[in-house]
Amino acid sequence: MKNNLLMNRRTCLKGIGATLALPFLESMSWAEPGQGKLYKPPVRLAFMYMPHGVIMDQFWPKSPEGFLSSPPPALESLRPVLDQCLLMKGISGVPIAPFNGAPHALELSTWLTAMLPDASTRNRINIGISADQIAANYIGGFTPLPSLELATMPQTHKENQEGLNEGYYSHCSFRSPTQAVPAEINPRTVLSRLFGKSDRLGHIRQTDPLDRQMLDLVIGGAKDLRRKLPKDDQHKLDEYLDSVRAVERRIAAIEFRQKEAALEKAGVSVSKRNASDSPPIEVKIPEGDKRSEYMQVMCDLNVLAFQTDTTRVSTYIGSTPNGVSYPELGFSNEHHSQTHHNNEPEQVRKVAAITAFNIAQFAYMVKKMHGLREGDGTLLDNCIMMWGSGLEDGNKHARENLPFIIAGKGGGSINTGRFLADTKGNQGDLLTTLLACAGIPVDRPVGIATKQLKEMTNVL
Repeated sequence: MKNNLLMNRRTCLKGIGATLALPFLESMSWAEPGQGKLYKPPVRLAFMYMPHGVIMDQFWPKSPEGFLSSPPPALESLRPVLDQCLLMKGISGVPIAPFNGAPHALELSTWLTAMLPDASTRNRINIGISADQIAANYIGGFTPLPSLELATMPQTHKENQEGLNEGYYSHCSFRSPTQAVPAEINPRTVLSRLFGKSDRLGHIRQTDPLDRQMLDLVIGGAKDLRRKLPKDDQHKLDEYLDSVRAVERRIAAIEFRQKEAALEKAGVSVSKRNASDSPPIEVKIPEGDKRSEYMQVMCDLNVLAFQTDTTRVSTYIGSTPNGVSYPELGFSNEHHSQTHHNNEPEQVRKVAAITAFNIAQFAYMVKKMHGLREGDGTLLDNCIMMWGSGLEDGNKHARENLPFIIAGKGGGSINTGRFLADTKGNQGDLLTTLLACAGIPVDRPVGIATKQLKEMTNVL
């Protein structure tokens, strides 16, 4: 590829009073400032969580040989990109003694730390730094945001299992042993963090940056750059800006429906309808009827953050163990209550449907990344995306065989398209291996780790 434009993408649009990160363009390259040395695109790490485990015989493939051709029902949404995925059966969770009565307080808080809280300080946060923050500490300085933490629900669960601090129920990211990292649930706020106007110090100073006028201003200020770009790059830039506008429109539509529903609930007519018509449904975010729409907007924001190199580390807590329901699936039962199914077929069916729904949102994000070109491959090629749960089976609170899905090749470090049916390792081993695959030097194992899982990598 001929390359005459070695520049940091965030410098391309300086001087026009607004900034917008750009995607990787063919005529640009990752360049070390002052040296012009070419590099492959960086590896990004993302973690997406669902509580309460899975229905195991609906999740695990029947055999390694049939993984690609006959995926289990829970993985059906991933069928088009299964060759980009890796499944490993046999990853055990952290044994929770002496906190045996706190399975839900520990399923999320141990997920990326791979260790238990300090038993002598139960009423306050005291646990290990999480894998995502280990990565952020190493590569976060290269991007505007060291890491991005997203959630679908407020992190306000109130319970007191084994006297443990409430923060353990709804946080997976820990910047230090005593500091949990809050997640953002408002997509508008995330959008502003990623693409807002900034002052000279880089602080966001506009809460609603992505109107058409602002984007047109950016495009107008980039005319000189666009004239130098080949047609493929012009097309990629147009597609990217259109995708940013599309996310903005979807967020605005959600907000409009919320506002309209609130007015209708208060008895204020907001539209011309027949008196007999039902009022607009109240779209509750994050617990509403269109949960998939909300989750996909958050997934889109994650994709944009990676595509523009705004951050290289993210977490997304799809839900937490505090009463979430899925009316979009045709039933209003709470997720947690259904997981204690005692093998009752209808409850098992509902848990399986919830699992498939959550994996479908992960699949939405993975497929979008697979469709975006970057460097000599795709955005997904340069990512490590992990979906999983902190329990194996919500019915028994089992933790011996946690469900994980790894998507993306990690810049060539991960050997995908396989189901490893007899992996010997724990979640600390898995996290330590993923950090190594992302090029993160780890001076000590993550949590209970004792080794790296070489069988999942391309290292001989």
